[in-house]
Amino acid sequence: MVQVLSLPRNETGIETAIGILKQRFGEQLQTGQAIREQHGHTTTWIENQPPDAVVFAQSTEDVADVVRVAAEHGVPIIPFGTGTSLEGHVNAPAGGISIDVSQMNKVLEVHAEDLDVVVQPGVTRKAVNEYLRDTGLFFPIDPGADASLGGMAATRASGTNAVRYGTMKDNVLALEAVLPNGEIIRTGGRAKKSSAGYDLTRLLIGSEGTLGIITELTLKLYGIPEAMSSARCTFPDVEAACNAVILTIQMGVPVARMELLDAESVRSLNEYSKLDLPVAPLLLLEFHGSEAGVAEQAATFGEIAEEVGGTGFEWTANAEERNRLWQARHDAYWAQKRLRPEAEAVATDVCVPISNLAEAVTRTQKKAAELDLLCLILGHVGDGNYHCTLLIDMESADECARGEEFVAWLSELAVELDGTISGEHGIGQGKMASLKKEHPSTLPLMRAIKSAIDPQDIMNPGKVFASET
Repeated sequence: MVQVLSLPRNETGIETAIGILKQRFGEQLQTGQAIREQHGHTTTWIENQPPDAVVFAQSTEDVADVVRVAAEHGVPIIPFGTGTSLEGHVNAPAGGISIDVSQMNKVLEVHAEDLDVVVQPGVTRKAVNEYLRDTGLFFPIDPGADASLGGMAATRASGTNAVRYGTMKDNVLALEAVLPNGEIIRTGGRAKKSSAGYDLTRLLIGSEGTLGIITELTLKLYGIPEAMSSARCTFPDVEAACNAVILTIQMGVPVARMELLDAESVRSLNEYSKLDLPVAPLLLLEFHGSEAGVAEQAATFGEIAEEVGGTGFEWTANAEERNRLWQARHDAYWAQKRLRPEAEAVATDVCVPISNLAEAVTRTQKKAAELDLLCLILGHVGDGNYHCTLLIDMESADECARGEEFVAWLSELAVELDGTISGEHGIGQGKMASLKKEHPSTLPLMRAIKSAIDPQDIMNPGKVFASET
């Protein structure tokens, strides 16, 4: 496990606040060890730092009540959705109280004629689309995990459909949030655009729970496409696959999804999902539109792929075949872990301009080989975002050190190539040091905003950046 800093604890304040909240919430507040550890970070190599108590909120008023008590006694608050984030976002380095919003899971309003929906933060992406199934509409942001929509907004998530539909910042019209003093605010409205005042909605999106707790979201919806087709093509190396991506985007082919898997990732999918794909770099694509349109888009990509050495190009509009292939892609994390069962999977991501993608991925492969690390690469390469999964033996201090060196180097590479240290995972605890290199001139402004909104630094402290540095 990677050790992270612990922050000073307010023992008296924590004990007092928990006593008050226990009287207010009864069984909604839990202090058992297992529950607390579950609400610390468990999906990464960052050490688990559990909170002192967990409150299962059932309403915005519940959240506000907890925050007011915490603010009065100077106690840290850590928002929790489903716990699928990857950079230590839900750890409690100073102890405190985790507010679990998973029971705030209602779809509140659907405005089909306006293409929007109002939801509570604990609703997951699969649940909202199941609810919308009979309306002919869907919410497209798909990070793979069945994450909560509040958590997806807090981390500015994206996923496989981002190349066509954008990320969470592009699809949240308005939100309700509880500020660090317990005040409830609403930002934005249901209009599709506005130039009225500061864009506070997007200030809170991606703030990772450090400025407030999201308690309601108004989201954009889209019509379910008339037709969808999926395509796949194998390439001699990742550079050729990336060149196919670059040409496809530059030619304006309106792909909905464009996913890269390196040879080892393909091998893991074959074993885990019982597929028979050629064990070589692979591109998976999906096209949305009319029947004629998706056929034309697939054909155009096939021509591009052939130009750069792609082979075995196939496309299908059969829903069962498409779903099987994309389910395998979504299971890639678990498939990759099985290549080395005794190891931990360490997932990290960067994003670069599309023209630098081929260079970034090939240099990444070379660096992993130099450090003798098993590194599997996949990603939403249609927008220059790719993921590296390291399979690390946590009992080997040397291997862990090489893994940390690689992750730091990868962030430096992304900045060097005019990219970002994270396209969708966020900063959390894991990438605070690297954030200084990407945004050296604006970190003081970020700290000033944090200090103005949260002067006690009780809202998810120790995340994104250290307040004292």
